[in-house]
Amino acid sequence: MTDTMTIDTDTAAADLRRRCEDVIAEWQDRLVAASHDLHAHPELAFEEHRSAGVVADLLREAGFAVEVGVWGLDTAIEAVYGDGELTVVVCSEYDALPGIGHACGHNIIATAGVGAAIALSTVADQLGIRVKLLGTPAEEKGAGKAHMLEAGAWEDATVSLMVHPGPAITPPTATTSTQSRDRFHVEFTGRAAHAAAAPTVGINAGDAATIMQVSMGLLRQHLPDTVRISAVTLSGGDVSNIIPAQAVVEAEVRSFDLAETVDLKKRVLACVDGAATATGCSYEITPVDPIYEPLIQYPFLADRFDAALEHRGRVITPVAGLGGGSTDMGNVSQVVPSIHPMIGVMTSSAAPHTADFAKDTITPAADDAIVDGAYGMAAAIVDLATDPEARAAVLELQANRTPGATRKPAYAEIAARD
Repeated sequence: MTDTMTIDTDTAAADLRRRCEDVIAEWQDRLVAASHDLHAHPELAFEEHRSAGVVADLLREAGFAVEVGVWGLDTAIEAVYGDGELTVVVCSEYDALPGIGHACGHNIIATAGVGAAIALSTVADQLGIRVKLLGTPAEEKGAGKAHMLEAGAWEDATVSLMVHPGPAITPPTATTSTQSRDRFHVEFTGRAAHAAAAPTVGINAGDAATIMQVSMGLLRQHLPDTVRISAVTLSGGDVSNIIPAQAVVEAEVRSFDLAETVDLKKRVLACVDGAATATGCSYEITPVDPIYEPLIQYPFLADRFDAALEHRGRVITPVAGLGGGSTDMGNVSQVVPSIHPMIGVMTSSAAPHTADFAKDTITPAADDAIVDGAYGMAAAIVDLATDPEARAAVLELQANRTPGATRKPAYAEIAARD
């Protein structure tokens, strides 16, 4: 096979999309069974050993060359099929949430990604593409994709995509985005003392945590509606008769704009500094995980994904103000043309990250989202690969990318400038 697209001129993109649709239908029962298996055995960030095995087994069955434990992460997967000039990276997530399991529907994300990759593998030779599925651990906490980016997992990528479930509606892909997020720990250090016998000797780290929280609450009045700040006190003392010498607060700042996130963090750190000054404590700031960067939807892929869902009978419904939340797919989209569309679990009215939504992610409507999401991604890539202008555009972007460019977080560069 050559490095150029080998599709015959008389082979219509519609025929290849139909082939992808048929392949996904052939695999539907296995994809749904895997989704329910993942749901029944939820695993947390960086601990998804069983889940990675479920995903890897499906891909091996489909003829992919599969490795587990790649790019520096024990539960990351790389599965490759084909050797065309255009490398399509499909992402599968499979980590769960503490206490409520797959309340973000990563069982759907994982299996829709597998379905798309398998479908594309059956037309890879005709399209002149290389299909690469990355199993990306720790999206909920830990930013697995950020670690994998730094290690070089997307250096060969032309485009990248995944799909994410939500309740009831399927919004236009191009109108959805996510916020950057910087999450960090603040550890206040004071001096312990008996709260009754010698309170004047103590320096109360718990008070510092309280003042920080109150200051952040007052700051919210002066912030735009498009940003978010939040915090939770993880520890602030053990018993009431000892003035606590240590307190730990986990805080985060979010914005759709990276520079604004940098500025927002400075304002929250001023609250921290004021709390330390008021109480006489010292403090230390440590990051919790890598920065989650804002999501950029690549217009051509966004449009073609939505068209594919309409073919499947879904209605694309605009929603005012849809956005917020954060994903490490944002980091990928900053350096590689990407999409991260939402697909509705059409019988669900529950909010993600709740026990009710976790129940909804193994319903028949959730199973439909796997199939439709897989087809939407596969069809979008067929359209990209068979459109000479669109194909040339993404290949040119890849060719002009500086070696190592995908490894560099944009947020870090902005923070360093400031």
